[in-house]
Amino acid sequence: MKAFQIEFTAPKRGLLREALQNHGISKRTLASVKYGGGHLLVNGSEVTVRHPLEVGDAVTVIFPKETQGKGLTAEAGPLAIVYEDEALLIVEKPPGQNTIPSREQPFGSLANYVAGHFEKEGIPSTLHIATRLDKDTSGLVCIAKNRHIHHLLSLQQREKRMNRRYEAFVHGKVGEGVSVITAPIGRKGTSIIEREVRKDGKFAETEMELIRSAGEFSHVRLKLNTGRTHQIRVHMAHLGHPLLGDDLYGGRRELIARQALHCTELQLDHPVSGKRLAFTSVLAGDMLDLIYS
Repeated sequence: MKAFQIEFTAPKRGLLREALQNHGISKRTLASVKYGGGHLLVNGSEVTVRHPLEVGDAVTVIFPKETQGKGLTAEAGPLAIVYEDEALLIVEKPPGQNTIPSREQPFGSLANYVAGHFEKEGIPSTLHIATRLDKDTSGLVCIAKNRHIHHLLSLQQREKRMNRRYEAFVHGKVGEGVSVITAPIGRKGTSIIEREVRKDGKFAETEMELIRSAGEFSHVRLKLNTGRTHQIRVHMAHLGHPLLGDDLYGGRRELIARQALHCTELQLDHPVSGKRLAFTSVLAGDMLDLIYS
């Protein structure tokens, strides 16, 4: 498969470098194009970033082909693809699967299977996961097929144009309506895993809405306004409503054997076309069982 490329028409006169920056191409990406085997074309002819553009010039950026790092093994495995094109891959991750491999579990992760998919389809890209999920969280994951696309998705996240919504089951009865949880999150003590709400933590904000209360637990919808590690889990535990099954943060496992959290919605602007995209995902089976139990 050919290397990833983008095309656009120059809207005004000026240097090519300025036009590329206006299209969100970072200096780091430009360096990779220049030194990594990419090409800059204007009206079909190769040029440098100092090339002067005229209105209407056809600009093509051909990005260098990427190769998988030695630390990631491509594996054939089940991959629930929701959407795929030349720039994006949206998949559903099941509970119990790592998003990326670890030293203790180098195989079987979502990243391993995506790398296997890229290898099988001849997609010349390394792995760029834009939205990670904890091992025991299920639902939608967004993956970029090029480092430039990953950069554009990161910009969307910072500008809050990428929206993620989750559903969860939490202990206790949550009040009706929508509430905003604003509480800074930082690492807990010397732990490399656990987080907590603390004054010196990083700003974190979560929106919560009650779907229904059922006995001793509540079914809630949550929206991330920031993306801190374990944000939903920490915020809900801080409120006194830890997620069912989340024993790291005070949840009990009588009803479900993992934290009851699923990414149900993902909205973003397509990084090439600009079209608004929206994806949805049905709750994993063990969470559906909680609704009908």
